[in-house]
Amino acid sequence: MVEPALIVFTDRRQAERPLDEVIAGAVDGGVRLVVLREHDLPPRRRLRLAAALRTRLDQVGGRLLLEEDNGLAKCHSLEELVAADAEYATLSPIFASRSKPGYGPPLGLAALGRMAMAAPLPVYALGGVDTPARVRLCLDEGAAGAAVMGAVMRAEDPARLVKEMLTA
Repeated sequence: MVEPALIVFTDRRQAERPLDEVIAGAVDGGVRLVVLREHDLPPRRRLRLAAALRTRLDQVGGRLLLEEDNGLAKCHSLEELVAADAEYATLSPIFASRSKPGYGPPLGLAALGRMAMAAPLPVYALGGVDTPARVRLCLDEGAAGAAVMGAVMRAEDPARLVKEMLTA
């Protein structure tokens, strides 16, 4: 799989429609890497959801990761990025975030740039990256891409938003 430009994290509580519909729209828009959260679901229900999402992503050569998989490290500092043993890392929060307001002050674009350049793995900007313009700012600072959750979950048209973010 080619390195993704956009990673979507799930959060059905923010979605205005069933999660599988939101993700189908995001996939139609071009997302190829989805991270399934939904830890509060009963295990069997979460496995069924994962199977359905994986099937949809397989159809387009995409990939589903469970949030607890080792493929993705969730980092908040350069030390964590350097120590990460994963394929990809998210660095957060870059901007203030509606989805995760309590994760400390935003790191900002300058810190993203410094850490992305020093990290030994692809770094994805996470936290408040909710518009195509913000995706572009993060890419301009050296991020490998962006990771989004709430903006896609709440989008009236996830496919259109994803397309706009990918063309940023």
